[in-house]
Amino acid sequence: MSSPKPENHHTIEVRLDAKGLNCPLPILKAKFALNTMHPGQLLQVEATDPHSVIDFEAYCARTGHSILSTTHTSNGVIEFIIQRAESPKPV
Repeated sequence: MSSPKPENHHTIEVRLDAKGLNCPLPILKAKFALNTMHPGQLLQVEATDPHSVIDFEAYCARTGHSILSTTHTSNGVIEFIIQRAESPKPV
């Protein structure tokens, strides 16, 4: 099950390896990374926790960040492409 990848003209500014980590660590690491980024920049997160899909959807809905794509690979890795919000809401 995959969502489309961002168009080729988008550049990933930050890559985060959260494989092997369980909730809440993938979200906490992503939150820290997003806080260091500029509005509109893209964060790629690779996670293996199956609950991370629900966690990232809820986190982005609360903060205003956008999930541009979610890709499930055959080896159990879930890749998220998240765009930093202009003015994220605090959580």
